[in-house]
Amino acid sequence: MSDTAALRPSALLPCLALLVNAFFWGLAWWPFRRLDALGLHSLWATAFIYGLGTVLVTLWRPRAWRALVAHPVLAWIMLASGLNNVAFNWAVQEGEVVRVILLFYMMPVWATVMARWLLREPVTGVSLLQIALAVGGAVLVLWRPGLGLPVPRNLPEWLGLFGGFCFACVNVLLRRHADTPNEARSLAMFAGACAVAVVAGLALGPSGRVPLPPAPQLGWVLGLSLLAVTLMFGNLALQYGAARLPAQTTALVMLSEVIFASVSSVLIAGEVLSPYAVMGGVLILASALLSALAPAWRERRASLGTGPS
Repeated sequence: MSDTAALRPSALLPCLALLVNAFFWGLAWWPFRRLDALGLHSLWATAFIYGLGTVLVTLWRPRAWRALVAHPVLAWIMLASGLNNVAFNWAVQEGEVVRVILLFYMMPVWATVMARWLLREPVTGVSLLQIALAVGGAVLVLWRPGLGLPVPRNLPEWLGLFGGFCFACVNVLLRRHADTPNEARSLAMFAGACAVAVVAGLALGPSGRVPLPPAPQLGWVLGLSLLAVTLMFGNLALQYGAARLPAQTTALVMLSEVIFASVSSVLIAGEVLSPYAVMGGVLILASALLSALAPAWRERRASLGTGPS
């Protein structure tokens, strides 16, 4: 599909589907916080949501488990997907949404490093520019005058940063193991998120950091069920849109998640966007934008015979 194809009327529905997914995840912090207020920590909510996804994939493709066992290398995708979801959901439950989201979107830095290590992809001038923009943006986002070095200062900020790293690992690993069955990779991502959330919840339960789930009550059971259905619908929308649009178009549209999260956190949670956070966010989004556009530029340069950038 050419670049111009993404602008045709036939691409409108896939773009809207991607926007729906970005909207759901951009506002996911709010139901996670509401569930936490009812006594259900995000780790247990994550376990339920992805446990449901695991059941659905199993019903859809019963042979997926056999394919997953036949490709033990997918265990790395299970681990990375689990850590990504646990870190992100926990971070937005407790931290400043905008700061967490922006730190999460430093993915181009980690993706460049992981792609070099696992895929042997070259580090180009564009890659170095992406890293410089993302790191510079993170410094501004974390900058608080008089507090010393601009580093994450609480658990949610560290989790946001770590979650972005794990998400980059998931993307690189999916490319590395693209020859494995689709249903096995999908099952690995869902089952991994469920398993890691359960293990983390049980491990942190005795310390009181993550309380065990409360007794079933209509409030949190209904809220969790609605959240699970919403995010599953969002996942289907993502798969529908991503399968019908160029990868760079998908990446560009998905950046709208940052906008949805920022606006909702200001309107609902009353968060304040500092000038440093705004400037840093612009740099981080510019880095993500370069990451989305770089493949198309490389293809165009190659077609013109000018070689890689």
